[in-house]
Amino acid sequence: MSATAGVTTDPVTGPLPRIPLDLLVGGAWESTAERFTVDDPASLTTIARVADAGEAEARAAVTAAHDAFGPWAERAPRQRAEVLRRAHELMVAEAETGALLITRENGKAWRDALGEVTYAAEFFRWFAEEAVRVRGDFRTAPGGDKTIIVDHHPIGVAYLVTPWNFPAAMATRKIAPALAAGCTCILKPAAETPLTALWIGDVLQRAGVPAGVVNILPTSDPGPLSDVILGDARVATLSFTGSTPVGKQLMASTASRALRVSMELGGNAPFLVLEGADVDQAVEIAVVAKMRNGGSACTAANRLYVHASLAEDLGHRLTAAFAELRMGPGADRATELGSMVSTREQAKVHQLLEVAESEGGRVVQAQAAPDGGAFVAPYVVHDVAHGGTLTSTEIFGPVAPIIAFDSVDEAVRMANDTTFGLISYVVSGDTGRGIQVARRMESGMVAVNKGVLSDPAAPFGGMKESGIGREGGFAGIHEFLESQYIAADL
Repeated sequence: MSATAGVTTDPVTGPLPRIPLDLLVGGAWESTAERFTVDDPASLTTIARVADAGEAEARAAVTAAHDAFGPWAERAPRQRAEVLRRAHELMVAEAETGALLITRENGKAWRDALGEVTYAAEFFRWFAEEAVRVRGDFRTAPGGDKTIIVDHHPIGVAYLVTPWNFPAAMATRKIAPALAAGCTCILKPAAETPLTALWIGDVLQRAGVPAGVVNILPTSDPGPLSDVILGDARVATLSFTGSTPVGKQLMASTASRALRVSMELGGNAPFLVLEGADVDQAVEIAVVAKMRNGGSACTAANRLYVHASLAEDLGHRLTAAFAELRMGPGADRATELGSMVSTREQAKVHQLLEVAESEGGRVVQAQAAPDGGAFVAPYVVHDVAHGGTLTSTEIFGPVAPIIAFDSVDEAVRMANDTTFGLISYVVSGDTGRGIQVARRMESGMVAVNKGVLSDPAAPFGGMKESGIGREGGFAGIHEFLESQYIAADL
């Protein structure tokens, strides 16, 4: 019998909602001899034991996805769309179940978790609509000697690898376009947060996804499993979200097959506050851009470049705003800032703070962190020099370094002085001026006077070492489609 979690009583410390804890392969929940633990980072207690996929299960998942591909690809786009629409409806109806799973295994605050589930569900609705709107091309060639016909076909079996920081949204942002395009998939969630992925798999099963179309493989040892999947000629594409170093390793491992890949990688987001900006507005936007998910986001504001006339005042007001955030277990609905995902991430942030202080940064702790658990208090760091550790490292935690600048040209130069280019933020009292500066940012996305810009209807992705390809928007489905050009003499 498949293992399942229990029924919740106390959302903070009690059992989890009833969900499968096994692998999803070929439409069946499969147990394994080995299992690995999932911990609640707020209490440092084990909350579940999940089936641990290995090489044999990887091969079985590829076979299941390959066998299911032909029938799924041949389904009418409207039929695929209806399955995705039902998945959206189920996720929305069960949003609190998903949010509870996220808070317990990830540690993030309830409001962030609930917002993530709502956002994640929207990818099913958006790509249900996109499934029936894939456009081709039919036109006479400029030379008049042929008719150009361009069609699009599903690429095949997709291997999807997702991180721990957004366990629901990163999964649906990949699964939804893959299924809409007619592809089948194998999802490998992060070992820290497999429960949310298993719940999504269960949602998809109940929405009517045929056996083998979606396979989910939690694992404690991703290297060998990924080697098996990516080395199999039946796998057509890789979609990865995670760190740039791991993304580069995966690209190297796929080079021998010239495997098509899409990558959403690391960030080092600059947050520019221009001269004349409203400081209260800038602080409000900065709190959202920095503290969403406790700072553990590739889109989090990582470096705050503030005009010298505003820097000290903004730093003090930002500290006061951070001091008002209620810290605690994420499943407590009053919590506004939860824990880090693990004590390892907690230690990493504390080490960065020590280094910043040794480099001359003035470290200000906004409030005390709760005892126990992987909590990190929010910090503001003044007098940070551009080029220091905090400006060259993705912090992934509730730490806001402030770097003063004197001119827009200087701010733009420092903002673009990085190998990353995922997202930038610009705060300006003049929106037109803000857009002018935004166009100078070397990043795939820019938020002007906003703390959040992610939207399923918009293309998400970066420049430079922050990624390859786009997710969401009109471009998202094309990551899972092959274009075919036919020249016809009509």
